[in-house]
Amino acid sequence: MEREGAKVERKQWGDEGEAAAVRFLESQGYRIRARNYACRHGELDVVAERGDVLCFVEVRMRSTAAWGDPSQTVSFAKQRRVVKTALHYLGTHGVRDRMLRFDVISVVGRGERATVEHLPGAFDAGM
Repeated sequence: MEREGAKVERKQWGDEGEAAAVRFLESQGYRIRARNYACRHGELDVVAERGDVLCFVEVRMRSTAAWGDPSQTVSFAKQRRVVKTALHYLGTHGVRDRMLRFDVISVVGRGERATVEHLPGAFDAGM
């Protein structure tokens, strides 16, 4: 059984990674519409828009790149959950006639030394 302290640490680390991703997106001209949007299908880490494009962003983190790029950990099953959750988001927010994109942001490291890589269009809605 996982200790409570380990859960809290992992949550804090996840929050830091998502905050780094949001800062990066905002620095690139994106407007953040939602963070941690959840429904019965799953959770969207970040929903952002720039121009006519609405992006559903999965954020993946690792403390070091020694085990590879964290973006490679987005499985097909995870992609399907993100797409289903995105469809729920679109329906509940009345979003229509927008270009949609599914992105992944990799965050490696913590704090000021973290590196952020944005992969626009990392996967598509084809299920």
